[in-house]
Amino acid sequence: MKAFAALLDHLIYQPSRNGKLRLLADYFATTPDPDRGYGLAALTGTLDIPHAKPAMLRDLIMARVDPALFAYSYDYVGDLAETIALMWPSASENVEPAPRLGEIVAKLKATPKAAIPAVIAGWLDGLDATARWALLKVLTGGLRIGVSARLAKTALAQWGNLDIADIEELWHGHAPPYTEIFAWAEKRGPKPAAMAANTFRPFMLSHAIEDHEFAALEPAEFVAEWKWDGIRVQVAGSILGQARLFARSGDDISHTFPDVVGAARFDAVLDGELLVRGTGTNPASFGDLQQRLNRKTVTRKMLESYPAFVRVYDILFVEGEDLRALPWTERRKRLEAFMANVPPQFDLSPVVDFKTWDELTTIRASSRGAGMEGLMLKRRDAAYTGGRPKGPWFKWKRDPLTVDAVLMYAQRGHGKRSSFYSDYTFGVWSADDLVPIGKAYFGFTDAELKQIDSWVRNNTTERFGPVRAVAPGLVLEVAFDAAQKSSRHKSGIALRFPRVSRIRWDKPAAEADNLENVAKLVE
Repeated sequence: MKAFAALLDHLIYQPSRNGKLRLLADYFATTPDPDRGYGLAALTGTLDIPHAKPAMLRDLIMARVDPALFAYSYDYVGDLAETIALMWPSASENVEPAPRLGEIVAKLKATPKAAIPAVIAGWLDGLDATARWALLKVLTGGLRIGVSARLAKTALAQWGNLDIADIEELWHGHAPPYTEIFAWAEKRGPKPAAMAANTFRPFMLSHAIEDHEFAALEPAEFVAEWKWDGIRVQVAGSILGQARLFARSGDDISHTFPDVVGAARFDAVLDGELLVRGTGTNPASFGDLQQRLNRKTVTRKMLESYPAFVRVYDILFVEGEDLRALPWTERRKRLEAFMANVPPQFDLSPVVDFKTWDELTTIRASSRGAGMEGLMLKRRDAAYTGGRPKGPWFKWKRDPLTVDAVLMYAQRGHGKRSSFYSDYTFGVWSADDLVPIGKAYFGFTDAELKQIDSWVRNNTTERFGPVRAVAPGLVLEVAFDAAQKSSRHKSGIALRFPRVSRIRWDKPAAEADNLENVAKLVE
């Protein structure tokens, strides 16, 4: 555990990407199996430790320190693991040697749920503050140390002189502690076996295109497709009735969409957008799709009210043949031929015809209100490459909507923002009252954060723990992707991806938008 704790401690203070890669490579080289595999799993978010939940950890610390002191400390520090690690009273005697990371994982998996708190408490007693913090980070997940899953895999690829695409291809077919992958990286074993036909393959992702980039691009070299407003999925079909549906993260969501999976009786892997049927050819709103997402069980009524389907963009495999190395034009021909004989739960996303960027700009303006988020631009000669290569694919999203809203409440942030009021609830006028319509905690600069924080402190009217109510005096221009009806919000409206686009110091609160105007934006 101490080796992994030292790695996390060094990573969090290392600003350089290359520096982080070197630290990770050194950890892989000097740490034995299975510890390094579990460490890699913790860094990539694939380490699942059951029964060690934040609520249980809170109970442990509050049994040892004053609960009010813990509450104040947590509010100030902003991170549960760091707060507990600093406050935990170390034992002075009968302390066992610090366990290795592999020993911790094995012990927790073999321990009954009721006995886990005592086991964790014993470890915390014997570790120093840094190791306690690392252990708690592993238990709670979400390390937040500036290392993405992609960066950790890149470090593994560079250390083992491997292709990152090969690691991505194998990743979802293997589980921690990845001993076969490490043996392959160290040239002690063969490349791990190929994945099953209905296993997840890495998605090809795009970069947002900037206005100045169009001048260097030739329209004839690109094809345009609509970017539909659903969630990106991969359909691994099976003629034997063992089809699976994967989200972009690699999570298997088959059980939530049995209507789609049950219809995927074909020998192919498709890339597309999961949507809900609307009127005509246009899909229903994203709000309707949300009624189906993250459900453990799906009722017959839900299947009838929100029938799901996949609008297909690309084809990766067909009858065992890997098509990903082919250019987009060739894959499209194969996809069009394949889509001629599929069930109605799958349809083909059309290509948008255009000759110039100006013409495509006009077409893009029509995307709002028709179930599209904007456009995708894909090079005609581009192969399907997992990850986010620069150049082959671009996303050109529709312009956001904006509303002038009044700041109503502010809450302290976490981590580096724990000293600032950085999480904002804002509202619009309904008659003479303000009605909250959303929350935002990004979109502003560090300098603007300090300005808003100062204003909040000087205009506080009430306090509710870490939350302050403020006088209706500051107007924020809030940008968002869409507005939709919501029964969970007092206003009846929910905003998608709201963020602060600018501070309206020039605008009186009385002139902010009203609920009627916002309701007109609901899709």
